[in-house]
Formats: sequence, structure tokens, C-alpha cells
Amino acid sequence: MTTTTFAELGLAEPLLRALNDAQYTTPTPIQAQSIPVLLEGRDLLGLAETGTGKTAAFVLPMLHRLAAEGGRAYPGSPRALILAPTRELAIQIGESIAVYGRNMNLSHTVIYGGVGQRPQVNAIGRGVDILVATPGRLLDLIDQRHLRLNQVQTFVLDEADRMLDMGFVRDVRRILKMVPSKRHSLLFSATMPDDIAKLAAEFLSNPARVEIARTGKTVDRIDQRVMFLSTAAKRDMLGHMLQDPELRRVIVFTRTKRGADRVSKAVEMMGVGVHAIHGNKSQGQRQSALDSFRKGFTRVLVATDIAARGIDIDEITHVINYELPNIPESYVHRIGRTARAGASGIAIAFCAPDEREYLRDIERLIKRRLDVVSAPAGMERSASRDVASASTADESESRADAPDRRPARGRPHQNGPRPQRDGERPRRDAGSRADGGRPRRDGDGARNGAPRGDRPRREGDAPRNGDSPRNGAQRSGERRHADGHAPRNGHSPRNGDAPRSGEGRSGESAQPWRNWTRDGEQPARPRGDRPAHSANGDGAGRSGGREGANRDEPRKDRHPGGRPDHGKSYGKGPRSGGAPQARSGERRGDSQGRGRATR
Repeated sequence: MTTTTFAELGLAEPLLRALNDAQYTTPTPIQAQSIPVLLEGRDLLGLAETGTGKTAAFVLPMLHRLAAEGGRAYPGSPRALILAPTRELAIQIGESIAVYGRNMNLSHTVIYGGVGQRPQVNAIGRGVDILVATPGRLLDLIDQRHLRLNQVQTFVLDEADRMLDMGFVRDVRRILKMVPSKRHSLLFSATMPDDIAKLAAEFLSNPARVEIARTGKTVDRIDQRVMFLSTAAKRDMLGHMLQDPELRRVIVFTRTKRGADRVSKAVEMMGVGVHAIHGNKSQGQRQSALDSFRKGFTRVLVATDIAARGIDIDEITHVINYELPNIPESYVHRIGRTARAGASGIAIAFCAPDEREYLRDIERLIKRRLDVVSAPAGMERSASRDVASASTADESESRADAPDRRPARGRPHQNGPRPQRDGERPRRDAGSRADGGRPRRDGDGARNGAPRGDRPRREGDAPRNGDSPRNGAQRSGERRHADGHAPRNGHSPRNGDAPRSGEGRSGESAQPWRNWTRDGEQPARPRGDRPAHSANGDGAGRSGGREGANRDEPRKDRHPGGRPDHGKSYGKGPRSGGAPQARSGERRGDSQGRGRATR
């Protein structure tokens, strides 16, 4: 089918005027084949490479049908629903509806997450004809009963493959159950994996299939190049390329959000206007960055794959893949940001040695080899060294050929052994011995077959594990104890040993050290024979003192000012009917002048 103008497609006159004002005169292939089918009311499965005008292919016939049917939208019940995977794509679809439907009395709104929902709820409450939404925010408002889908007449699923990649397949199936079964359904996708084919079978009813390009095919107007660089040389290469004024509007893609921030800061230090957009940016920051880039206030936009779909900005001259994507399909969508609306563009990929596998997957998908571009003269050395993966031996040789330097403190001398100083003991020549410098000994285990570290036994050596006692020595870990010492566990008592627990005369303490006395000291009473503590404070109990204590010594109070009265007398004088008691921590003297600490 050959079509030269939009007027031949059968669109309404208000739409033609809006297209003429926007200077759109010639439809793209996807538009020329899709619009007539959609005007007939058939379901459609559209497959085309990115950047070929899929948005206008379904927005124009939707506006035409809604205006022809008439009627009005009820509060909270839209007449048409367009589902998009990302906020940026949803916003751009809303902008396209505003441009094409400016001459029609149809309302629309866009809802997405990341912003407050109150303005969106108010717009839905007034009633909208067309609702553009992301799956997450749409289900949130449905769960809050701000929105119903029972009046939807047209349902569009845009970028279906990206929707599945982002994990929205369950949300999409849940939304499908909420819309009426009798509806006009459209599904557009850049690729056609098996999951999309299965979803299309559930979503569409006897659809017309419009396929402009096979899966993974890139736009022929894009000049695709690859440059092999080391990871460290990528930043310098990017700065060198941005010095060229031909790079008027550039998008730089990275794999990670952190990488996007690093590249953005590096470009900013070069004096080039730049903004970064990724998932950690708020919706306001992302939209402000896109508006600044679209209006030409900034020259470079650094983005992750979040911007690889649906960013419809004209006159993008270059797309630079600073880091190759690990998903080959993402490469197709990245470079599709250039060469839009019939223009041409250039896509340059920086490939590090660890990204060679990603490059092979990309070339296998697009079924072509990328043109290899050599690095500039100043970067050839770093690029070739990293790509060839120079060995460690070569690096060590280059270090050996370097001029002599003063050795670092505490490190061996680089040019041989350190010279011997005056008065220093002569060092052994370790290099002349095969054993690393340790002198040999008779019976060395490493040389005569014995276990390593073993040496001949000498007179008086301690026994080793597994040996029987020799020359009166005890087993390993034991020592002989002299007379008068308590026996160790497992030893039989010897002459002079104190009795162990449970031994000795009846009435003696079970613990032998309690019966030991010093010279001239009276033995302590056995525990069982001690009198009970006297209740009247006469000091005859345990706290009353030992035999021979000086009972006439006045009591010394720890707190001269006195203590609070708790029913006992704490005066400085002795208690009535008894001797003064010693406080805890004092020493009471005996007849020999020795003292013993009280408890």
C-alpha cells in the first residue's frame, strides 16, 4: 500500500489540521498500514523498530473514533486506556495526544508514580476520555476506588516487550480482567519474543498483524560503530569526542545508576552542559532534565536503560554506549533514540575487554558486524594494552628495566643485598643453601626422613606426646610436686601431701587449706563446731572475732557522720554487753600481731 498524505488515510478534518500545524505531512510505514485497519475497528498487533512513529499510529485513529462516537466520560470511568511501562513514555504519549487532539473536544490525563496523587485523582474525578497510565499507579488508584475500568472502549498496550521485561506481566493480566471483554484492543511492541506472542493470543481477538521490521533489526539510517578501549580510557575518549562541534545533541548510556552519576560528573568537569536521569532521580528531576535537553539548554544527557524506550526527542545526532548493555535488545532501543522521523544518526559503542561477550550477542541479534573505529593516537597504547591483556610477566620486565630508585624503608634492596655496615655481624649467605638459609643440624627431620621439626633427644628434655616417662619425669603437661604441695588431679597422695576432699579426720574441713595454720597461730574451729551468730550482738558468733582478738580496741566507724538508722545501733561506742565488731574490710589483730581480713 502506497500512501503519500494523511488525507488519503480517511482521518477527520480536525486531525488533518493538527497534523498540518505540526508539519507532519507524510505518514511512516507503520502509520500508513495501521491507521486504515484501526479505523475499521479491528484489533491490531503492531511490530516495528523503535522510532518509527508507533505513537501516532494508534493515537490518531483513537481520537478519530472517540470523536465520531460522541458521548462524554463519566467521573472516574475513562473511555480509552493506554498502558505504558515508564513514566517518560506515558508523559510523551500525553503530549502527543495534546498535539493531535488540539482541535477536538476530548479530555485526557496522565497518571504515574513518583509524584503526589491528589492532582491525578481530581482530574479523574472530573471525567476523562483518554487515560494514559503506568501499571503501578493505575492499580493503586483502583484499589483506593478512585477509578473504574468498566467503561473502557479502547485498550492500548504500548511497548509490550518492555512491560514484560520490567515484570509487569501480572499487573497487565490483572488489568485485563477489569476491562470489558467487548473492546477495541491494540498491542504494539518493538520485538516479538514468545511471551509477547502468548500475551497477544490472550489480549487480542482475530487481530491484524502489521510488521515493519523483523525482530532485532535496527534502523538502516544509523551508522553503527564500535571502538575498543580500556575501561580507564573511556572517560578520556568521551572528553576527546565532545570537543567535536558535530556532536550537537548526545545521549550517553550506562548500565548502572552509579555509573551514570560518575560519567555525568566527569562531563560536567569538562565544561559541557549535562544532566543525568535514572531510577534514583525523582520524577521532577527526570522531567526537568528531559525538558532542558529537549530545548537545547544541555548538550549531553547521561541515562540508564530507563530512557532507552519512548524518549522522542528530535535531532539527536549521536548515541554513545559508554557501557554495552548485557541485554542485546536494549542496544536496539538505545540507538533508536537517533535517526528519528527520517533523519540519520551515529551510534558509537565503547567496548572494554570484559564486554566482548556482550558485543558478540548484539551482533548476533542484529545480524551484522559493527564497524571498528581505531582510537586516536594518544589512546592507542592504553587501548591495545588492555585489549590484548598484557601479561604480568611483561609488566614485571618493564619494571625491571626502570631506573634505580631509592628503596622504600623496611624493604629489601632492589640491586642485591644491602651492604654490610661497620661492626655488624656477618650474615649467612642464604642463597647458597637450598634450604633457604637455616643451618643444618644432626637429626634434622626434613633431611633424615624423621618427622619435620624432630631432633635428637638430649638428657633432661621434657617428654613428648606419646612417650613414657623417663628418668622420673611425669607425663606430658605434668610436673613433679615437692613435699607439702597439694597433689594434682589424678595423682596419688604422697608423704607430706595435704588430704584431699573427703579425706582426713572426722570433723576437719573438707577443704584442706582451711586447716592450715601459721607458726604460733591457733587452728580455726571446724565449721560444724562454730557457735551460731548471737542475736544480741555480743560478738560470740562468726562476726565476733577469733580467739585472741583485741576486744578493747575502740571501734572505728567508716562514716564518722553516722549512717541512717535501720533498726541497729551504729554509734562509735561498743554495743551493750559485747565487744566492738570489726567492719568489713578491716583487719583484726591477734596475739602475735598478725591480722586477718574479716568478711
